[in-house]
Amino acid sequence: MLAKRIIPCLDVKDGKTVKGVNFVNFRDAGDPVEMGKQYSEAGADELVFLDITASYEGRKTFVDVVKRVAANVSIPFTVGGGINELSDVDKLLNAGADKVSINSAALRNPQLITDIAKNFGSQVCVVAIDGKEDAPGDWTCYINGGHKPTDKKLFDWAREAQERGAGEILFTSMSHDGVKQGYPNDALLRLHNELNIPVIASGGAGKMEDFKDAFLIGQADAALAASVFHFGEINIKELKSYLKDNGITVR
Repeated sequence: MLAKRIIPCLDVKDGKTVKGVNFVNFRDAGDPVEMGKQYSEAGADELVFLDITASYEGRKTFVDVVKRVAANVSIPFTVGGGINELSDVDKLLNAGADKVSINSAALRNPQLITDIAKNFGSQVCVVAIDGKEDAPGDWTCYINGGHKPTDKKLFDWAREAQERGAGEILFTSMSHDGVKQGYPNDALLRLHNELNIPVIASGGAGKMEDFKDAFLIGQADAALAASVFHFGEINIKELKSYLKDNGITVR
């Protein structure tokens, strides 16, 4: 078994880290620079920074905040939000990001995935998918921070993203986001079975057992979470120890 990754996520709005439930009702969680530093020191394997309203508001990611976070972390750092063209990727990589996460822009212009993979390498390109389950096993992809449904379906789109050169899929279930009742393991398992690239689970972590289930039942390669880490409900070192005790290889 490849080592599973634990990834805290900083959802940033107006320069502050926030956390919501089902993509709404955000509350303040703290300063992203300070939080990034703490996670880097606490044993997180990677850090994801998402400027969650950049696409919705039609603007670019806060590059200055990205620079400050990057200067304070020593783990791989993925940045998303408001990335629409190669020059945006270039700016963020120069600001200290290791990877970029694209979501709305990729759905609007799938060629962007191909271009990023060709110019910077597949390992730089994380395709994030926000999905909502309309009926059992039937997931619709959303854009603009979960505000707008598209005609794309989760599994078709994930396969297309892989074919176009995505290095990883970051799948967030909007129905599970912030609810803390576990990850969407059926959908994760299907993604695992249909793809050859790593799948990051996002949306639903409430207790340590949820991470275990995402890895053992959903076969996710990594699990991302926000509020359980931000508000001290789960300690990353203790989580890794728990996972090891349950036979899961972690870094």
